[in-house]
Amino acid sequence: MPAVVIVGAQWGDEGKGKATDLLGERVDYVVKFNGGNNAGHTVVIDGERYALHLLPSGILSPGVIPVIGNGVVIDPGVLFGELEALNERGIDTSELVVSSNAHLVTPYHVVLDRVTERFLGKARIGTTGRGIGPAYADKISRLGIRVQDLFDEKILQQKVEGALDQKNQMLVKVYNRRAMSAADLVAELLSYADRLRPMVQDTTLLLGNALAAGKTVLLEGGQATMLDVDHGTYPFVTSSSATAGGACTGSGIPPTAITRVIGIVKAYTTRVGEGPFPTELLDESGERLRSVGGEYGTTTGRPRRCGWFDGPVARYSARINGITDFVLTKLDVLSGLDQVEVCVGYDVEGTVVSDVPMSQTEFHHAKPVYQTLPGWSEDISAARSFADLPANAQTYVQFIEDLAGAPVSVIGVGPARDQTVVRRDLLS
Repeated sequence: MPAVVIVGAQWGDEGKGKATDLLGERVDYVVKFNGGNNAGHTVVIDGERYALHLLPSGILSPGVIPVIGNGVVIDPGVLFGELEALNERGIDTSELVVSSNAHLVTPYHVVLDRVTERFLGKARIGTTGRGIGPAYADKISRLGIRVQDLFDEKILQQKVEGALDQKNQMLVKVYNRRAMSAADLVAELLSYADRLRPMVQDTTLLLGNALAAGKTVLLEGGQATMLDVDHGTYPFVTSSSATAGGACTGSGIPPTAITRVIGIVKAYTTRVGEGPFPTELLDESGERLRSVGGEYGTTTGRPRRCGWFDGPVARYSARINGITDFVLTKLDVLSGLDQVEVCVGYDVEGTVVSDVPMSQTEFHHAKPVYQTLPGWSEDISAARSFADLPANAQTYVQFIEDLAGAPVSVIGVGPARDQTVVRRDLLS
């Protein structure tokens, strides 16, 4: 039975949470496979808005088992805070499963993330300062602390002391900060052990058995393709694999189990943090997109950079991920515009190209080549079929579909769960 992957196909914040929630009641497991609490999903159900950061969106769907996979880095304080907030709103979180192999974000990761960004000054990456990058760096350097280490105090003590031998040198000698106490950190981490223990499993075995039993597993990515550590606008990227390939490594599900890859794109483009953004609008049009679209970070509240739809980026994402279906969100934000611009290529120092440039230098200097399409004035929030959309909105969707190279199967026309136009079933 199928494993279905949902990935962001731009620079994040495309509306992956809504897409996951749309499928939630039709799948058995929803797995978060990368990232940490440095990104957020906003889901609106019956007028209630839920902002999720570390938890899979599937936790809002009754009967679905939400899983935090091995590819995620977990700040346990944030995890329990988020669980408590949902419990207070009547959401049952008792089915949550956490991978024993997931790595932990510790207080020294958070401190290092923040002081490093300040130290970099104008060369900063634009991180959220939540310790995600340093946690992934320790994972790759084999200095990481995993969830399972909380259940062996001797191993935990050794790992914390080993990490602090290095971290305190950096904090004191490079950043002029106070050294951190290993004993205090061990005590803090151990305080989470008893609460975490009932949730922790070998999630690769759990998901493998689920697929063998005919269950459907939805793999939910954090961040997005253009923030992927390998395939994004490096170094202005996240520290994990946010593409469909990362779904395999971050969950333990084999590539042969994946039957659909769903890419989420906004009807325009946004980005948070530093780095190249060819279609960025630094004028009234950009401010309108930000204002009407509510483009402020779910996790940080930072205003997002806004621009027109970038066709080469969408086509690049389709190729990198093997996207079988696009979900186009926030089409309603474009209502009321006389005309809409779509980037169909770039002018790179006098040469027009139709694909994402190979080098960071070329991408940084790329200027968008636009095609102008007619806009529409109608309110489309009540549309429930493609035929309900104004002719110009239909033309816009079809143009994006042809440009990106994969079918637009679902269209978001508002934030609520039912404000959706389905052209093609994502699970059939």
